[in-house]
Amino acid sequence: MDGELATWLQGWLQGVDDLWGGVVAFARTMLLPSRLTQIGVILILVALSLLLSRLLGSRLEAWIRTREGLSKWQLRWFVILRRRLSLILFVGLTWATAGAFAVIFQFPSRRYVLVLVATIATAWLAIRLAAQVVRNRALRRVVIWGLSIYATLYYLDLLDEAARFLDAVAINFGGVHLSALSLLQAVVVTGVLFTLARLSTQAATKRIRGNADISRSMQELLVKMLQVGLYGAAFFIGLKAIGFDLTGFAVLSGAIGVGLGFGLQKVVSNLVSGVIILLDKSVKPGDVISLGETFGWIEELGARYVSVVTRDGKEYLIPNEDLITGQVVNWSHTNDLVRLDLKFGTSYGDDPHRVRAIAVQATAASSRVLSNPAPVCHITDFGNSSVDYVLRFWIRDPSAGLTNIRGAVYLALWDAFKENGISIPFPQREVRILGDRPAAPPAD
Repeated sequence: MDGELATWLQGWLQGVDDLWGGVVAFARTMLLPSRLTQIGVILILVALSLLLSRLLGSRLEAWIRTREGLSKWQLRWFVILRRRLSLILFVGLTWATAGAFAVIFQFPSRRYVLVLVATIATAWLAIRLAAQVVRNRALRRVVIWGLSIYATLYYLDLLDEAARFLDAVAINFGGVHLSALSLLQAVVVTGVLFTLARLSTQAATKRIRGNADISRSMQELLVKMLQVGLYGAAFFIGLKAIGFDLTGFAVLSGAIGVGLGFGLQKVVSNLVSGVIILLDKSVKPGDVISLGETFGWIEELGARYVSVVTRDGKEYLIPNEDLITGQVVNWSHTNDLVRLDLKFGTSYGDDPHRVRAIAVQATAASSRVLSNPAPVCHITDFGNSSVDYVLRFWIRDPSAGLTNIRGAVYLALWDAFKENGISIPFPQREVRILGDRPAAPPAD
């Protein structure tokens, strides 16, 4: 153990010495009078860029606010350019100054520092603009800083020294050499791969969902499989980038899987249920379902839950297992033909033949009620105070709502009965108020 520690410390010190030597050597080259002049010019350009950014930034922001009809991505890029305005101005001014120095001075050394700084600043600007495709903010910052440091060291010709230094900061366990360099490479590679996986998934998802020959449930299944495959590949390639032995990982993942199988039974059950739902096509996005007291449209089929949006705007996240094990009414599974029943009662003094004919006629006048099958009305009971009926009619658009069509038909019945003098009875009760009891006769 002491020998390994001494070897590690010696390698780390050697890396520090190499990096420091490279930095000192580069700093000495900057002490020439011509290069000190260029450094002074660069400091002036930095101050000028910040000043112009303050003056032009507010005007640019006001101009952006006056633009109407811009899409979301256009506004986003305008905001990004506004935030990077000082760097953009510095890049432009530095390249312009380097060009002016090239005209005034014939020797390249007279503009070497200007060109070097302009090149590094341009690389920084390109990295910050390109990194906007990484949506995760923390990962985007890691990618920006990692690539910016890499570009700076590359153009300063200090990349080899920095690589030796980072590689010396390491831990060895088993056959794995885990260094700061490999970790940095893994983070950058994984960030780039995850971004490429996301962009590829978005492009493929758009093509899959735009194919009318593939059913909605099969589209969702293909999208989920594509996401799992691409993101899984990005993760394992990132592990491979740091030299992790995937064979040992397979054994470890098997042991972890057994433990998770007991601890996360519900989660695994929901994941498997989601795959079954996609395969058997029992429900799909756009279907109208009822589950208990929940009635609404399936908005999205997730890996763990189904998103159902009701007519009042509430979004319920129903676990996939409930759709597999529970009783679900799918109003649009095989067809969208739905029968609705309405119950009502009329007075015993009204002719039931006339009541049935008026009810059917009033119901058929509704635009959503189908004429084939035609509405029907039947007597169901002779109640205590009314003759009871059931009115049955069919609709073909349950996704447009059930309560509203029931209300419309009830309102049509009310108007038709009122127009034809048919009464709808309601319970009537008498309240008798008893007077005070007479006083008891006095006892003898």
